Amino acid sequence: MKLYHTMMTRRAWKAWLTPQTPWPTHLPRLLLSHQYQPHFVHHCPVTQAAGLYLRLLDWEQLPTTLAMQHIGERTIPLAAYVGAYLVKLDQQLATFGALRRYLREHPALVWALGFPLVAQRSHTDRLDVEASLPSQRHFSKKLSTLPNEVLQLLLDGQVTWLIEQLGDNFGDIVSTDTKHILAWVKENNPKAYIKEGRFDKTQQPIGDPDCKLGCKRRRNQVTPTKEGQPVSEKVSVGEFYWGYASGVVATKVPRVGEFVLAELTQTFDNGDLSYFLPLMAQVEQRLGRRPRYGTADAAFDAFYVYDYFHSDKHDGFAAVPLRKMGYSRTFNEEGLPLCEASLPMPLTGTFVSRTGLVQHRRGRYGCPLLHPQPNSLTCPIDHAKWPNGGCKTTMPTADGARQRYLLDRESDRFRAVFKQRTAVERIFSQAVALGIERPKLRNRLAITNINTLTYILINLRAMHRVLANPDSDIC
Repeated sequence: MKLYHTMMTRRAWKAWLTPQTPWPTHLPRLLLSHQYQPHFVHHCPVTQAAGLYLRLLDWEQLPTTLAMQHIGERTIPLAAYVGAYLVKLDQQLATFGALRRYLREHPALVWALGFPLVAQRSHTDRLDVEASLPSQRHFSKKLSTLPNEVLQLLLDGQVTWLIEQLGDNFGDIVSTDTKHILAWVKENNPKAYIKEGRFDKTQQPIGDPDCKLGCKRRRNQVTPTKEGQPVSEKVSVGEFYWGYASGVVATKVPRVGEFVLAELTQTFDNGDLSYFLPLMAQVEQRLGRRPRYGTADAAFDAFYVYDYFHSDKHDGFAAVPLRKMGYSRTFNEEGLPLCEASLPMPLTGTFVSRTGLVQHRRGRYGCPLLHPQPNSLTCPIDHAKWPNGGCKTTMPTADGARQRYLLDRESDRFRAVFKQRTAVERIFSQAVALGIERPKLRNRLAITNINTLTYILINLRAMHRVLANPDSDIC
């Protein structure tokens, strides 16, 4: 970078209109130091304010093979598109037409983002802002065709920078959750008349060919029947939408804020647990290790969530509430489940379960008075199942299946980790303010990309706070 700076000399900004500019065309010009910026650029408060956080992005992560995209006879750097999308989010511009108008009103920003500069035909020493920008359609099309893996590289660079600034303990405690995203279709408009049925999953909305039908929240309510009849029926009441969901893993740094470590966008028909393992794979790859502690709500109460954080090498665990299932299991020192008579139930067999999200081995446990050999004629508590072969249970053999029940959820350690669960909620609160809940986009890749850019912007703002508060501690 310094090599290019030394090649620059103080000259009028019109020198940038020549094709031989001593600056790599795939990088935004805002990376240039203040002394090498044209006069009208470093006197533009909007451009300078945007540069404060855009300079913190590792633009070198963008692959050179995708750096130049042809638009007619010109080429538009990929960095210019990414920078423009971040400006759109930061300024909360609802449409790409509004983004283009905003850039036209701030030509210094067009220069700083790295768009190819076009001179006016009548005045070759003046910038033609209109001709220098891609059309509204190209802004939209580029977002719908850009591979999301490219933007994930920028998120990689952010986590690497944060580890360098905050130390190796960064990300020891992570929180996970998902956020629903409503598709831009008439089926989600309660005032629109839908003849075919609003929530028929076989009738794909025309406005978005990729969105899927899902339920945000479901609860069983007791509803009265006809007058004079007892209340005995339960009706499932839920909030259904066509759309997507965004899964996030976040971590908190005291006196600075929250950071996004990983994110994933899927259609709305995928459950919360389907996000866990892909998200944690991203976190592990970026941190270079597994986090010690994780926290989430009861939707993530699964044995493999506990198994992921449980390790004999450290005291890590998953601070997740236990779902109320009508029973609670206890175990002896060897890890065998205890029956209602407090006797250890021996393992009678194992099998591989392939029906769930995670393929795993499950064990069958039988009555200790009947297995491996019958050794009693009666049950000490006279259990109702005794005549039919005694108590039986089936559960995963992984350590996480036992940790799920043995975890002390009343301890101070559990409460301290579970308290960090709100970190991801605050990330979603910022994302909602940036418009993530109702994007005006009509396909999955565009929504996936705008979600990733939203979290990149949230991280950039927090990274700026890190520089302003260098004495921050890791929680």
